[in-house]
Amino acid sequence: MIELYDIYKIYKMGENEVYALNGVSLKISAHEFVAIVGPSGSGKSTLMNIIGCLDTPTSGTYILDGHEVSRLNDNQLAEIRNSKIGFVFQNFNLIPQLTALENVELPLIYKGVPASVRHKLAKEALARVGLEHRRMHHRPRELSGGQQQRVAIARALVTSPPIILADEPTGNLDSKSGAEIMQIFKDLHAQGNTIVLITHDNNIAMQARRIVRIQDGQIIEDKEVS
Repeated sequence: MIELYDIYKIYKMGENEVYALNGVSLKISAHEFVAIVGPSGSGKSTLMNIIGCLDTPTSGTYILDGHEVSRLNDNQLAEIRNSKIGFVFQNFNLIPQLTALENVELPLIYKGVPASVRHKLAKEALARVGLEHRRMHHRPRELSGGQQQRVAIARALVTSPPIILADEPTGNLDSKSGAEIMQIFKDLHAQGNTIVLITHDNNIAMQARRIVRIQDGQIIEDKEVS
């Protein structure tokens, strides 16, 4: 599903070069649940951006679901991104003026899906994350942090992408809500979704099935979780 070969990401800082990624190679198969772990500045966010087709490497090869995406332009990356990856972010990234249902429908609107089909698919996605029907018509400010993250996960699921990429999905939640969100990811994995979770929290990482640890732009550990 995800194949990275000798990936470098180098930023120019005046006359200096900063190696955000320094020869990273990584394979993630379909239906895995992988946590990519590292402290601030380790390169995990850069790696996430490349895996998510939000950025391209300076050098190296990235093959996503059989497509070589390392050198695609912005429009091509957007097309791949929209068809292959559902994103879940720490800050939820919901539109305040829209209801939960309308937020989940957004990706379908961009795809030109008819309204009646959009409503059905969005309701099904919200049901998958356990959001009660009465909450579907509430706006983000009327929802708790955990409920907002459930809406964000439903939005990521609604187009049935093969990969869910979650960036610090519990970072803005209390421990109870965080545990509930992690249970949703475990359930989605059990249902066949490929989950790639970015975190700095070892306790969160241990709930995945595989941990990839990154430091100073290099993978220093790659292990299965027993």
